[in-house]
Amino acid sequence: MSGGAIPISWVDMSLASIFILVSAAISLFTGLGLHKSLIWAALRGILQLTMLGFALRWIFSISSPLTVLGFITLMLFFANHTMLSRVKHPPKGLYFRGLAALAVPGVTVTFAVTTVVIGVEPATDPRYLLPIAGMVIGNSMSAMSVVLDRLYSDMRANSGRIATLLALGAKPREAVWSEAQQAIRAGMIPTLNSMSAAGLVFIPGMMTGQILSGTDPSLAARYQVVILLMISAATALGSVLAIFIGYRRTFSSSEVFTLDR
Repeated sequence: MSGGAIPISWVDMSLASIFILVSAAISLFTGLGLHKSLIWAALRGILQLTMLGFALRWIFSISSPLTVLGFITLMLFFANHTMLSRVKHPPKGLYFRGLAALAVPGVTVTFAVTTVVIGVEPATDPRYLLPIAGMVIGNSMSAMSVVLDRLYSDMRANSGRIATLLALGAKPREAVWSEAQQAIRAGMIPTLNSMSAAGLVFIPGMMTGQILSGTDPSLAARYQVVILLMISAATALGSVLAIFIGYRRTFSSSEVFTLDR
């Protein structure tokens, strides 16, 4: 295997910008009205990833456990903000509950993979810990935002049925269990699709990156298997925690349904 990936210059990145211009042109041609959003999102992505590259270079060079853990904490705060911004009309009081719910899979799954499965030494080695934490937190964030948005949407649509069940003596958890199941299913479907199609329809991102950097494809495949299984646990745990923190905010202390008010 050849060592290292082919370098990409700033000129090469400029040429790659043609792709986003194609997307914007398609939006204009079809009248979707997304061209400005696409260009703005691309500019944000370029800036954020460039800054991340310089930040990681610095973090890798000092390998400070406090700096690594602080960076993961920062990732959790940004992920929580992004997650809640994607939920339409969420009830109040979700911010710190959402942050705690993201932290559970972000910490437990990440350190289980790095310390138990891979056996990273030291446990805070940023070259392993930060990319894996980013994948765990990012996928948990995506699943939880889908779960919460679907949960609140279905609960508002079925508020009459929920109120009837409560009047008949059902507990809040029992009254919203059907909506909770559908929300969890919606949050986990993208992960199920990715695991089902990996290797046949597409080569997943981490495996692609390792192959480009010169890693033996069979070793890259084993790493990718670990990542897929890790993501499945993170999304499942995050989805359930999203339900747990989410449905309680729609009931008062006297178990009155308040989401539709």
